[in-house]
Amino acid sequence: MGGSSPCASCKLLRRRCAKDCIFAPYFPPDDPHKFAIVHKVFGASNVSKMLQELPVQQRADAVGSLVYEANARMRDPVYGCVGAISYLQNQVSQLQMQLAVAQAEILCIQMQQQEPATLPTQLDVPDEKSLLLSTSTFNNLQPYLSFASSSTVMQDPLKRESLWT
Repeated sequence: MGGSSPCASCKLLRRRCAKDCIFAPYFPPDDPHKFAIVHKVFGASNVSKMLQELPVQQRADAVGSLVYEANARMRDPVYGCVGAISYLQNQVSQLQMQLAVAQAEILCIQMQQQEPATLPTQLDVPDEKSLLLSTSTFNNLQPYLSFASSSTVMQDPLKRESLWT
């Protein structure tokens, strides 16, 4: 860095900041916390090795990822950012399930309002028209019931039938 102040990493490590310091472009002296947290989680030597192995154009993104992961590790030492991702994926799955249930309920209510006399009951013997109606009803509900297949919620097809009761 020459005559200017040393980068955050050299300042924290109490060493002279060389002109070709690998940390200087990514850890400016005005943001010492950024390097401190990365150093605490990964170690300066490991970060230096990682950056040296990457092409220069990818280093800034790598530093951003290291800072993000280091912050996540400080909040959740066991899972880090994977814990946050998992939590958010579970939340999305639950919300998709709630949305599908709400959409199915809306569709059922709309159908009851439109054709209350033509819907088959459990005691009716189905004829061709009622079978066709129930098939089209099922087909109309398919888009609402086919949410994220990776979801662990409601994977059992028998549980889908519980929406009808």
